[in-house]
Amino acid sequence: MSSPNSLPAGPAGKEVRRWTRFTPAERVGRSLVYLAAVIAIIWSVKTIEVIPEFLYDAPAQTLDLFARMWPFDWAFWPKVVDGLIETLHTATLGTILSIILAVPIALLAARNITRSVALNSIAHVLLVSSRSVNSLIWALLFVAIFGPGALAGTLAIAFRSIGFVGKLLAEAIEEAQKGPIEALTAAGAPPFAILTKGYWPQVEPSFWSVALFRWDINVRESAVLGLVGAGGIGVALDAAINNLYWDQAGLVLATIFAVIVATEIVTSSIRSRIIQ
Repeated sequence: MSSPNSLPAGPAGKEVRRWTRFTPAERVGRSLVYLAAVIAIIWSVKTIEVIPEFLYDAPAQTLDLFARMWPFDWAFWPKVVDGLIETLHTATLGTILSIILAVPIALLAARNITRSVALNSIAHVLLVSSRSVNSLIWALLFVAIFGPGALAGTLAIAFRSIGFVGKLLAEAIEEAQKGPIEALTAAGAPPFAILTKGYWPQVEPSFWSVALFRWDINVRESAVLGLVGAGGIGVALDAAINNLYWDQAGLVLATIFAVIVATEIVTSSIRSRIIQ
């Protein structure tokens, strides 16, 4: 009688094949990845020089900080409202400007619109360059050029958003169905008519969805640009923290949180209707 764990006998002269989840090479590779991850974590912890004494009282310090934020200083509310309005204007104008700049770059990046490899490469470089620089870095750059204020924040939001909007729009154009485009081309339609009648009806839902999603993101990002002097509600937050007015800082943070939740609800509702 064979044991329960024994394999059934194979054909005469042939070795019985055993199923394994990973090959020996794959096991070695996975082990090396795990080892590299552990080394990276240990190296990172040692590099940032975590001081255990600061961690022990972190919960108590956090509770004390939140206790200082309550109750809110409602006398500070008018300045919060002014900063909030400026933040919404910055996010909106920055999004509109980014769309205006991103559309032609997206047309150059879409391979089914622009057949030149050189122009495609230049457009992709511009899109990657925009996305690779954080909005705070853009804000610092434009504050140095134009000085503190909402103009620097608007330009920072716009230049940061070009890469996001342009990349997604270019991908949507490349995914357009070829049938309507070929029909219009065969009928002798000019290039502008092919764009407006062939590509735009297919790209329009994605376009509005991307625009709303980016505006939602820009509201969040513009809320903190004031920390580097780019205007908005972040200026009020920076002033409150620097002066250790934690009840005012708590009011600003609560306002930012409420606005972000509201914009998320509004944009999600509009996007769901567009996609349907």
